[in-house]
Amino acid sequence: MNKKDMSEEINEMSPDEQEIRDELDLESETNEAEEELISIEEQLQEDLNKEKDKFLRLFAEFENYKKRTSKERIDLFRTAGQEVIVALLPIMDDFDRALKEISKSSTDKELFKGVDLISNKFKETLKSKGLQEITTKKGDVFDAEVHDAITQIPAPDKKLKGKIIDVVEKGFRLGDKIIRHPKVVVGN
Repeated sequence: MNKKDMSEEINEMSPDEQEIRDELDLESETNEAEEELISIEEQLQEDLNKEKDKFLRLFAEFENYKKRTSKERIDLFRTAGQEVIVALLPIMDDFDRALKEISKSSTDKELFKGVDLISNKFKETLKSKGLQEITTKKGDVFDAEVHDAITQIPAPDKKLKGKIIDVVEKGFRLGDKIIRHPKVVVGN
């Protein structure tokens, strides 16, 4: 049908038919507009859900970042002076050796008292910073997690097999972390 035939057909319709046809056209246009609105609304809802999800993930990631950095900061403060304390451990060993030698030569008791006071003050200062000596003595059971065996020798008696015979160098902890393992001689 061409346009001329359609316009003739419309002109031939009665006013009631024309009114019904107009209502149908209006109703179909309304349905199309509603469908378009619904699809736009669905699209907006989907976009909103995506943005909410993205926001929640970003927020969770940020919270994890805050927790991780605060934990790292606490660990850093806890062991901030670790390098300095490790560097001071040989000095503490030297104090112990000096006190041992000064006590052998009992010529000057005042010198011994002075060096002992300085040594104790030095040890107490390091202890206040979290340094703890790992107590290891002859006859203790060797623990590879804690002790560092520098050599094995035949045990002087059967009770000392697999046990510590001598402590060559003291070990230390800083907080919960071992910063120097005690060096020991083990009997076999």
